[in-house]
Amino acid sequence: MYLGITVFVTIVSYYGLYIQGAVATKIITDYQITFAQFVSVTAIGNLLGAFASVAAGLADRWGRANLVVVGLFLSAFLVAFALPHAPNGTSYLYIFALLNVVEGVLLVATPALIRDFSPQLGRASAMGFWTVGPVLGSLVVTAVSSNTLDQHPDWRFQFYIAGSVGIFSAIVALFGLRELSPQLRDQMMVSVRDRQLVEIRAAGIDPEEALQGSWKQMMRVSILGSALGISLFLMFYYIFVGFFIVYFGTTFGYSEARANALGNWYWLANAITLVIAGVLSDKLRVRKPFMAVGAVIALIGSGIFASLATKAETSYYTFAIVLTVIAIGAGLTYCAWMANFTETVERINPAATATGLAVWGGTIRTVVTVALFGFLLALPAASTLVDHGPRLQTILAKYPDQIATAQAITPEHLAGVQKTPPDLAAAQGALDDLKKAGLAKTDEDAIKRLQQLGNEPISANDTWYLKKYAEDVQQAQLDNPAQWRNWWWACFVGQALFVPFIFIMAGHWNPKKAREEADEHERLVQEELDRLAAQRG
Repeated sequence: MYLGITVFVTIVSYYGLYIQGAVATKIITDYQITFAQFVSVTAIGNLLGAFASVAAGLADRWGRANLVVVGLFLSAFLVAFALPHAPNGTSYLYIFALLNVVEGVLLVATPALIRDFSPQLGRASAMGFWTVGPVLGSLVVTAVSSNTLDQHPDWRFQFYIAGSVGIFSAIVALFGLRELSPQLRDQMMVSVRDRQLVEIRAAGIDPEEALQGSWKQMMRVSILGSALGISLFLMFYYIFVGFFIVYFGTTFGYSEARANALGNWYWLANAITLVIAGVLSDKLRVRKPFMAVGAVIALIGSGIFASLATKAETSYYTFAIVLTVIAIGAGLTYCAWMANFTETVERINPAATATGLAVWGGTIRTVVTVALFGFLLALPAASTLVDHGPRLQTILAKYPDQIATAQAITPEHLAGVQKTPPDLAAAQGALDDLKKAGLAKTDEDAIKRLQQLGNEPISANDTWYLKKYAEDVQQAQLDNPAQWRNWWWACFVGQALFVPFIFIMAGHWNPKKAREEADEHERLVQEELDRLAAQRG
């Protein structure tokens, strides 16, 4: 039940954090903020979250459950009340940055809670369930939004749902989570039978002494390198979760509901893989083979996905299959890595789990911050399309015939027609332009179009907007697919760079050797229990 509550609150907290991605374009349009501002504040929020993750290393002293409960209440109220009622775009962005700070604490505290109640032989299964949290949080985002956006187009509705669920989860956590005593927590649990020995040893443990120098102990290649490696690997994940609506909307014309429905394929496959990978990894008692195989699968899928960015004819189900492949690879890799990372930390100091996770949390959010700024620089076309595309589409929908007429007539002829009185030669030229463009078959049809342009003119503001941004948007539409392709290839490189870091982590590749080591540990445990029993006898 304890594990279930921890996973549940993790799902809900990430649901609240990721819901913005499902309606990002609506928020940008509603508050009239630029895409660059939106991404920049997201990046800054991640950086603040990095500092919060590092501060959450104090969970070893203050208690994980306390941090989780307080964090859940704060994030729930921010999502339910503060964000949807922000008075302006600037306020919204500041509040979202604050939400990232809170989530930075939860990022460290929740897996530390799971570690407390999971013996090492069940670590991958437990961490598999924890990593399902962010994934199922994303799945809830896409599932709810894809089924409600058409009926409730106001983006605030999505925040009300997420915030309400968040408040409920905070109440559940308040009454359902509990702390493991610091003395008991500070011993590494390698099997369920270890609890007997751990409880005996715990009586003589000084957790404050054990924690001295824990930060220095974490400054090792095996910790810092592996944290950096997985952060690079997850670049695809973080951009996808935040901006896949923008990608499919600006590149393939998907509506928000359709893009969210496509995201369901990725998140569902990822969630299932995480659980299965955890069980299999615990059964075989190895992590590294799962990380290596998963990385190869993810690389294959990501390479195909990148190549599809410039192929407008790609079908919905082709994307669904490719995203499923990437999700399976990522699930195999991330689940095994989380288990292996906590085990690597515990080999150095069992009392410093939250400190090690804080190093990971700070590293991953720092990498994401840098990646977001790089993303902004690499995709100027996406910025143009998000900033100006929606209004241009509105203008085109409002004046479809007038715009078609104005575009078909040469600037010289159009200027002559708009004179008072009209230039007759220019008027005849305009009629010929319309017939040549196929908008009119006869002079009479062409005259009707010119009259419509005069009687129902495009407003001055809309005319100015068209003149200022239409050409930029047209160019952005041409440049956008290639820029996204290049970015996805950059994510591919990040996944490839992860592979060497597998070799510096603790643990075996061979299941036989891993089993022998576990059996030897079991023997030592039994000897210790027998020795203590003899002393008491």
